[in-house]
Amino acid sequence: MTCQQLAISAFGDANCLQLQSATSSAPQGSQVLVAVAYAGVNPIDAKTRAGLGWAAQQNKDKLPWVPGYDIAGTVLAVGEDVTQWTVGQRVCGFIGFPLDGGAYSEQIVVDAHCLSEVPDVVTLEQAAALPLAGQTAWQALEKASVRPKDRVLILAGAGGVGHLAVQLAHAKGANVLATCSAENLAFVASLGAEAVDYQAGDLKTQIQPVDVLIDLVGGEVGIAALACVKPGGRVVTVPTITAEAVNASAKVAGLHAQGMLVSPSVAQNEQMLAMLANGELKIHIAAQFPLSRGADAHRQIETGRTRGKVVLMMQG
Repeated sequence: MTCQQLAISAFGDANCLQLQSATSSAPQGSQVLVAVAYAGVNPIDAKTRAGLGWAAQQNKDKLPWVPGYDIAGTVLAVGEDVTQWTVGQRVCGFIGFPLDGGAYSEQIVVDAHCLSEVPDVVTLEQAAALPLAGQTAWQALEKASVRPKDRVLILAGAGGVGHLAVQLAHAKGANVLATCSAENLAFVASLGAEAVDYQAGDLKTQIQPVDVLIDLVGGEVGIAALACVKPGGRVVTVPTITAEAVNASAKVAGLHAQGMLVSPSVAQNEQMLAMLANGELKIHIAAQFPLSRGADAHRQIETGRTRGKVVLMMQG
């Protein structure tokens, strides 16, 4: 069975994404063949396409390479050892991370244990937008040991990871502050945070000191935000490319700082799917693009101004 995929043909700008045809293999053993309805688009996809980061370095001799780590769709076929999934079930998952990717494809073979069942009231579009961003948010808050009543500052609170981190921190009973642009102030406030316009002046003049900083921006912005953290406070910085610099500055300031690399967790995915189903968590989808317009999806992500998430819609 042939399917369409969107692959990185060479490292460079968004035009380096090219459609290609592939033949789906039959699932073996504990594998499942999924008909993908939607794939999530994440900043790491665009960075890898640009040739930045570890996944790009490891795959530079394997181009064309199909990016993407978030899928949602229906089971097409199962391997002989699979008992938990049946043909037609709606599933989603965080797959192929960090080196295999493969989500930008109409069909994909994955390990059965990577998948979660999508509740009836959750759309496949939402389910595809959740895994990587949701688990990044979840794990950042866990790493920072966020507790009830903690004052938590989240940078880029309107973004894909940020808008979920705001809600998850609020659900933990934290007092959440989140930076965003002026046009996103109402959106971020609606998620349960005190929204702070990062363009309205230095953050340290706008914010009383916080216990925890979740840095989703990195670089000079992440380093400047350290001034908002109480002495001895906790910092988790997510962008890997600048983590060393942010952590070094935090150490000088007497803060406990660490970087992180998200680790796929089906249990966390299922807890957040249940929260979505119960209305305890909302996922905002800014745009959906057909697979053939994946380059436009990457351009959207690379503006750094996307509210919530972007997904690719398959035609197959």
